[in-house]
Amino acid sequence: MSDIILTPSAAARVAVIAHKQEKPAILRLAVEGGGCSGFQYRFGLADGVEEDDTSVETDGVTLVVDAMSLDLVRGSAVDYVEDLGGAAFKVTNPNATAGCGCGSSFSI
Repeated sequence: MSDIILTPSAAARVAVIAHKQEKPAILRLAVEGGGCSGFQYRFGLADGVEEDDTSVETDGVTLVVDAMSLDLVRGSAVDYVEDLGGAAFKVTNPNATAGCGCGSSFSI
């Protein structure tokens, strides 16, 4: 099993955002303490890959996760979903035992 997966839909959205901001197509996923359930996901464009990062590439876009965050998201898939409620990056995390209504917070 791969440590983490970046779907083609998410890769395409990152490519568009990175192009508009004239930045490399590198998406960083980090996990921080906080949110309704104890942990929350943080996304942002990165300038490069750090030494302790795990990275995966899909369609020319790189997803990077630091070593501490990887322990909490190992086996997850990062997708970009558009529906009636809006559009957002979504993490499907097999390690999360509970989530909350906001969709960006989880517990383990």
